Amino acid sequence: MLDALSGWQPEEDVWVYGYGSLIWRPEFDFAEKRAALLHGYHRALCLWSRVNRGTPDQPGLVFGLDMGGSCRGMAYRIPAADVPTTMEALWRREMPSGAYIPRWLNCRTEQGLISALAFTMNRNTDAYVRGLSTERLISIVRNAHGTYGPCVEYVLETAQALKRSNIQDKRLQTLVLALHNAIASDT
Repeated sequence: MLDALSGWQPEEDVWVYGYGSLIWRPEFDFAEKRAALLHGYHRALCLWSRVNRGTPDQPGLVFGLDMGGSCRGMAYRIPAADVPTTMEALWRREMPSGAYIPRWLNCRTEQGLISALAFTMNRNTDAYVRGLSTERLISIVRNAHGTYGPCVEYVLETAQALKRSNIQDKRLQTLVLALHNAIASDT
């Protein structure tokens, strides 16, 4: 955390970029929230979850901010006075392993360009996964369950939060449709 905040001045507010559960469950107070577009990264189910949304024997998948493309998400402004406490809690949540690399990235908002701290995917960890077929993704998401609940709930909550925020994610929408179809075929 200290490395990521090394250039931070105590009188400066800090922006944090959210692309997954931070959109629907930020778990911190913020002074402002803005829709934000990030270039160079995209939202992907590319991170094995062996605790929160799965187990070591049956891992689930959660979203990571993977290289390439662009991603629409939300940026949260944390008041300067709250930065130390908020960042400590955010670090415990987002950085318990080496799965993410925190980076300061430029995000476009309607009010202008901002620099926000984003938790990007570390492709050099065994928690990183890519190249799964849609069928395999659906199977993993439907069957995994961890301490925070079912993986399918996480994916659907994220999709609903994006919809409420008027954020389009065609890959996620396609996956959600396939999930609904698979669930409907079981009944």
